[in-house]
Amino acid sequence: MTQVAAGERLPAWRRAAPELVLILVTMVWGATFLAVKVGLGFSGPLFFVGSRFAVAALAAALLALPVLRGLTRAELAAGAAIGTSIFGGYALQTAGLATITSSQSAFITALYVPLVPLLQWAALGRRPRLASWIGIVLAFAGLLLVAGPGAGGLGFGRGEILTLAGTVAIAGEIILIGRFAGTVDAARVTVVQLATAALLAFAAMPLAGEGIPAVSWPLLALVATLGLASALIQLAMNWAQRTLSPTRATLIYAGEPVWAGIVGRLAGERLPALAFLGGALIVAGVLVSELDLRRKRRR
Repeated sequence: MTQVAAGERLPAWRRAAPELVLILVTMVWGATFLAVKVGLGFSGPLFFVGSRFAVAALAAALLALPVLRGLTRAELAAGAAIGTSIFGGYALQTAGLATITSSQSAFITALYVPLVPLLQWAALGRRPRLASWIGIVLAFAGLLLVAGPGAGGLGFGRGEILTLAGTVAIAGEIILIGRFAGTVDAARVTVVQLATAALLAFAAMPLAGEGIPAVSWPLLALVATLGLASALIQLAMNWAQRTLSPTRATLIYAGEPVWAGIVGRLAGERLPALAFLGGALIVAGVLVSELDLRRKRRR
């Protein structure tokens, strides 16, 4: 690999690579809402989550095999912490999808956009810049327009409450990835976090009274596809957030419900006209977040 000399500026495409990777992640991530909704017709939520992340852990382990032996205690602890947040987020989100629509789930889950900088400020003492706050407000307003009209409003039943609790856990996952990125090996930590999420989901099945479902080809196909997607998503997130701040990464993730709406449209759901305005607001939020307002005020 060609090394960049000290003081030499990286090419534009290399500087943009982490952001482009996360945009691709949001596209895949948005498509998973409908896939999980379909999967719940063949399995309970905990078995589905456990199987999904077991496949993901196996795929990540095969990719990380050359470096897996170097796993340290610090990486084990980091992966366990992130994996616990992943389990909480996805288990609660999946359980919520049993009683609410995929668009409602995407909307409530997207609430982690304003939660991340708040939790980041509280846990890490990193106060977001003014531009980041403005970008977050724009992105959140866009999310309301993208999913709100189609969802018909939010009524806080069991599904909504479970999904909202999962949203807090997902915000914690983003914070933890940002906290440990750059200090651990991304491939090794990804394996640990995916395996942790799978083990916790399987362990929680008896506590929730959930049994093992009948094996079917649709269930196997969904688990395998989502498992491989989860492995690639977690590897990409851990790699990209080595150079991107949690706030910046979260603003990119804000595009997730846009892609969820597009997938829903292709599956027969109609995207409201106001959702297009919402998508524009989300893009505007991402762009505004890049401005350095403090520098302009000094000038």
